[in-house]
Amino acid sequence: MNVNQIIIIVMCMAGSIATADIRVGVGRADITPDKAPVWLTGYAARTTPSTGMIHRIWIKALVFEESSENRAVIITADVLGLTREITAVVSEAIESKHGIPRAQIFFNASHSHSGPCVWPNLSVCHGFTQQELQHVIRQNRRMTSNIVVAVDMAMTNRASARLTTGRSAAGFAINRRGREVAPVDHSVPVLRVCALNGTTRAVLFKYACHCTTLTGGNLLINGDYAGFAMCELEAAYPGATALFIQGCAGDQNPDPRHTAELARQHGHALAKSVQDVLAGTMQNVHGPLRAAFSETRLDFAPVSLENYRAEVLDENRFKHARARMMLEAYARGNPVTSIPYPVQALRFGSDLTFLFLSDEVVVDYALRARREFPDENLIVAGYSNETQCYIPSLRVLKEGGYEAEESMIYYGLPGPFTEEVEEKVFRAIRDVMDAVRQP
Repeated sequence: MNVNQIIIIVMCMAGSIATADIRVGVGRADITPDKAPVWLTGYAARTTPSTGMIHRIWIKALVFEESSENRAVIITADVLGLTREITAVVSEAIESKHGIPRAQIFFNASHSHSGPCVWPNLSVCHGFTQQELQHVIRQNRRMTSNIVVAVDMAMTNRASARLTTGRSAAGFAINRRGREVAPVDHSVPVLRVCALNGTTRAVLFKYACHCTTLTGGNLLINGDYAGFAMCELEAAYPGATALFIQGCAGDQNPDPRHTAELARQHGHALAKSVQDVLAGTMQNVHGPLRAAFSETRLDFAPVSLENYRAEVLDENRFKHARARMMLEAYARGNPVTSIPYPVQALRFGSDLTFLFLSDEVVVDYALRARREFPDENLIVAGYSNETQCYIPSLRVLKEGGYEAEESMIYYGLPGPFTEEVEEKVFRAIRDVMDAVRQP
């Protein structure tokens, strides 16, 4: 194992059997900002705050319990991305209240570009006044508290459940880079949670596509196509909670885009794919539960100090802000040369495995993970834990462009990663996959 990696393995108690009963709790909390206007995030071109709402946005949670000593929590959020501060505060609260350690808590953001700012994500893009920034921070802290509320709710209604899984596809995602190699991942894996009487309690589904049907001109709060899909599924299955997991969508866009009607159309297509799975024959999912957490560091290619000295005088305000951040870090004796990178896995017996990758991971990672673990029924998520920047594959890094280079300006980071980035991520992936696959 790389010396820069920390790995925590959480496994079921010895003697558990694959048919062990799993109890499931379902929770949710409304995170729609209660005071308008609020600043939306995801597009640097926005110059005005929100003007209203299309539909409400949510934190949702599933608690899986094999025993009081072995639980896992999946938390989904209808926002652009979470931060290390938020996940740390939430994890500490959950462990303190419910005894669930950090390694067994999984976060995922839908990456909606029509949700409120989560500071300091993309702070280079926002020229907030002090009053505006304080409002954003208070709003974020309410959201943080509401994540714990959703988990608390799930803990109160745990009950024996039947879990089933299946897959379909939806075709509206395209590779936005316009290169000769333009891979996509149209798969729609689904996990259904039913009460023992057959009632659907929750539907968890994944798709790999930016939530950017609505573009920078939109000033209405909503969850984009993922939000519309969840609304449609919850209407079709009264009393059920629909949870969306974003996949490795760093280079994937919906097509066509630009209007709320198109977001509704894509949401309908995705919901229809999920309903097709639910209407068909699904595979049973059993325990035991196994979870693993690993953290590595991803290195940036060296950047000359002179580059920042020139950029800080640039008329482009985004480059100026990035260079200022880099020079301030350098002046403190703590130049930014790498970032931490968490990777997690959650496995249900030999029936289903989730792989949670942080940040804006391009689709190559999901496709390679499925090739490397062909015997696993694998769901690969991006935008997990925290969203600090794009994570290009080696192919994308060599091609250059937005995901490899220019996007780092808006995230306030030095520039492209070294060519080791993909292999470092996969070493962490193998660590967690090896841990959860142990007999």
